Amino acid sequence: MSQTVHSEWGLAGVEALRDRVAVLVIVDILSFSTAVDIATSRGAAILPFPYGDTVAAQTAADEAGAVLAAPRNAGGQLSLSPHSLTTITSGTRLMLPSPNGSRLSLAGDTAKVLAGCLRNAAAVARHAHMMAEGGDIAIIPAGERWPDGSLRPAVEDLLGAGAIIAALNLSTSAEARVARDAYRAAGPDLADIIRGGRSGRELAGWGYADDVDLAVEVDVSATAPVLCDGVYRAA
Repeated sequence: MSQTVHSEWGLAGVEALRDRVAVLVIVDILSFSTAVDIATSRGAAILPFPYGDTVAAQTAADEAGAVLAAPRNAGGQLSLSPHSLTTITSGTRLMLPSPNGSRLSLAGDTAKVLAGCLRNAAAVARHAHMMAEGGDIAIIPAGERWPDGSLRPAVEDLLGAGAIIAALNLSTSAEARVARDAYRAAGPDLADIIRGGRSGRELAGWGYADDVDLAVEVDVSATAPVLCDGVYRAA
């Protein structure tokens, strides 16, 4: 059978595919994957941590010799805001709690895991293909959450996954083909679609339009962040 790219949503998608593929790519455009790309491209290391328990996160950060990311609204501190990481110092170890991207990153089990976004789509595709060594690859759009905790498919993650799938140029499952074709159909309207989506509007409304601007840039990064022993670093 030919090498195939698969795509399923969220944690359930990771759990459905992690034993069937060689590589998982986690796509959480607004904002985990974009933050990981920016930080690792500057020589920092990102330690994903499930969102929610700040005491446990601080303890884990202390034990790992890492700085715990501040809340996004803290201002002037390293956080999940990609813009806050544009000046991160090389060598920094940052523990980054995230309700979606971090949780999915840590659920990969034996599969190799990368963080992908629009900024590094081509670079991540190249590295995923190399790491898979002929095995199948899964591109996982993280999605967001509705207030009841259920998955909210997010247009930015669908398009980000599609960008990576398009760059891979391999056989696709039906789900991966739809994501790829959505990205191609977006064309020059890609940034406007993401800014106009629910997540883009929310972030801009909260004062983080700069984060959205960083997230909609396509192939401006040559970094492929790889998770090894619970830490993302540039490949």
